[in-house]
Amino acid sequence: MEGKAVTDFGGNIFAGGPVILPPGGPLYLQLKRWIVESISRGLINPGDALPSERDLALRAEVSRVTVRKAVQQLVQDGVLVQRHGSGTFVAPPAQRVEQSLSQLTSFTEDMARRGMAVRAEWLERGLYIPSPEETVVLGLGSGEKVARINRLRLTGDTPLAIERASLAATILPDPLAIKDSLYKHLDKTGNRPVRAIQRIRAANLGEEDALRLQVPVGSAGLSIERTSYLASGRVIEYTRSIYRGDTYDFVAELRLGDGSTKGAA
Repeated sequence: MEGKAVTDFGGNIFAGGPVILPPGGPLYLQLKRWIVESISRGLINPGDALPSERDLALRAEVSRVTVRKAVQQLVQDGVLVQRHGSGTFVAPPAQRVEQSLSQLTSFTEDMARRGMAVRAEWLERGLYIPSPEETVVLGLGSGEKVARINRLRLTGDTPLAIERASLAATILPDPLAIKDSLYKHLDKTGNRPVRAIQRIRAANLGEEDALRLQVPVGSAGLSIERTSYLASGRVIEYTRSIYRGDTYDFVAELRLGDGSTKGAA
């Protein structure tokens, strides 16, 4: 049997003594839980370096393969970061972002107002045969194509959201023309939306989205569906987004309606 698991949890990762693993499950999962618990208890802080693979294996009484597997999974989960030539470190906490629900703005505009530098990694950009859902929501006719703008939104190296926007090809005949802000481009062409209906739901992230957002599979996220309209009432944009639950707060200002207090108990 490789290594051992004991019932008591404890041991500072930097103390130089033995690593005492929590019981239950494969050894790499025990080590993984121990590292996560050490971080949550403040025994390891963001930016701290982990001991070497060899040192950690000796102190936990496991193989280096076990250590490597635990560390690799924690890197995939965004708990640890590896820097070439430097080692493995505890990842910094994700910066939380607030977005108002009372204004119709683009992601780029919203982040710029906060002085945050954002960038996008393109996931899909082009003209396609629309799905039945896109056809209905955008009111597309027979044979019309849809422009899709799918991208991963990041601030620095931290992914915040995945945006999947759909527009009629007649509105956006060249999706490659979008360089940064979609709304900035629509404003130039006289097609900027003036109102939108937005639905927000809780969601557990699937494998593909979790990998792109650098969080564990099943992590809490926000699923946001936005349907935007021109002044004429035509639907101009249909966007489905997934936001990391640990980085985003949506804020709405509520006001008392006229006469709403009359007759109230």
